[in-house]
Amino acid sequence: MEAVADLAGLEETRVRFLGRKAALTTLLRSIPELPAADRPNVGRFGNLVKRELEAALEARQAVLEAGELVDALEHDRLDVTLPGRTLPLGHLHLITSTRREIEDIFVSMGYSVAEGPEIETDYYNFEALNHPADHPARSLHDTFFVSDDILLRTHTSPVQVRVMEKKRPPVYVIAPGKAYRRDSDATHTPMFHQVEGLVVDEGVTLADLKGTLEVFARAMFGSDRQIRLRPHFFPFTEPSVEVDVSCMICDGVGCRLCKRSGWLEILGAGMVDPNVFAFVGYDSEKYTGFAFGMGIERIAMLKHGVTDLRLFYENDLRFVRQF
Repeated sequence: MEAVADLAGLEETRVRFLGRKAALTTLLRSIPELPAADRPNVGRFGNLVKRELEAALEARQAVLEAGELVDALEHDRLDVTLPGRTLPLGHLHLITSTRREIEDIFVSMGYSVAEGPEIETDYYNFEALNHPADHPARSLHDTFFVSDDILLRTHTSPVQVRVMEKKRPPVYVIAPGKAYRRDSDATHTPMFHQVEGLVVDEGVTLADLKGTLEVFARAMFGSDRQIRLRPHFFPFTEPSVEVDVSCMICDGVGCRLCKRSGWLEILGAGMVDPNVFAFVGYDSEKYTGFAFGMGIERIAMLKHGVTDLRLFYENDLRFVRQF
């Protein structure tokens, strides 16, 4: 081994003396066939020789590797001016970037961001939001129940109740996160993302809600966007409204995207029902408030012209790389 000049020769030497067909290996394998009196000595001295050979092999290998490194440093030329290997960079998914954009808009208006559990109780998901057990609105939420009282939340509104339980007015908060409903088609998925907002303070009116949503719509879709409010019904707001934004494709004239109406629905909202305040101990004679909720996928679809919600979750790189 001391006479070997390179690593290739050292490997040949290793195979010759320590390989599967080497004399020493054959000897050690034959120990069970030897007379019982000879086995201890043969085993002890055979393994001693093997360890000494392995140690010599490792020592010589370290010397040869160090020599090759020195030789490479002396003779190989590295051109440090050549461009490095470029690695592909990832990026945020469109749902994540849209959520962050929505959060930034409301944070800039003074809102804070709150989160809550995705596995909720019936109380926070329904009852405390003015959905008693026999309320017909429960049928609109085809819910994933874990047990009679435990479920996957159908919206992020339970976060608003949890915030009000811990904080006295004024409250300015948004609650982004995942929600779950038994629904699946081109515009619905069993798991989706929402951002719900809540304001509670003295003297809050529907005009404040409209002004807030106008600021949001123009920041998200363009400074020339207009909004309109249409009467609607939600169990936890009264009055309730659906909110539309003027179509950003046709500028309100009418096109295929807006179904020739010039308007696109973006969210639901309304003034907080006094019954909800009763669950959290707020004085409805002193405080008023408004709430709103939007689907993040819906906002992303409208802003970027995506026609099928399922594209967000199919992980087709041809789609994902566009954003």
